[in-house]
Amino acid sequence: MKAEAWIFVITTIFFALVSPAYWFITGDWTGTSALVMATLLVAMVSLYLGFHAARMEPRPEDRKDGEIADGAGELGFFPPYSWWPLWCALTLGVCVLGVVIGWWLFIIGLGLGALALQGWIFEYYRGVHAH
Repeated sequence: MKAEAWIFVITTIFFALVSPAYWFITGDWTGTSALVMATLLVAMVSLYLGFHAARMEPRPEDRKDGEIADGAGELGFFPPYSWWPLWCALTLGVCVLGVVIGWWLFIIGLGLGALALQGWIFEYYRGVHAH
C-alpha cells in the first residue's frame, strides 16, 4: 500500500500548489473552494493509506524481493452473472419517473424495487448458486 499512498501524496501536493495559483489567476470562489476540498479529500485518503501502510506487513508487490508466485492463491468469492442489478436499476428508473409523473408510479416503483433488492440480496441462498 505504500505505492498507493505515495500516489495520493503526490496528488495532494499537486492540488495544494494548484489551488492558490487558481485563486490568484482567476479570483473565482467556486473553483477555488472545489480545489481546496479536493486537496483535503486527497490528503485524507493519503493519510489513511500511509497510516495503514506503516502498520501492516508488506504485500508481495510491496517487497523488493517479492515474486509473482507469492501473490498466488485464493483471492475471494466473485459472483457469476446476475440479472438482479438490471431489475434494481429499472425500478430506480421507475421511482425517478414517479417523482416526475406522479406519486402513484413512485409507490409502484418502491414495491417493485423492494422485490428486486430482495432477489439480489438472497440470490445465493437458493437455486443453482446456493451455498
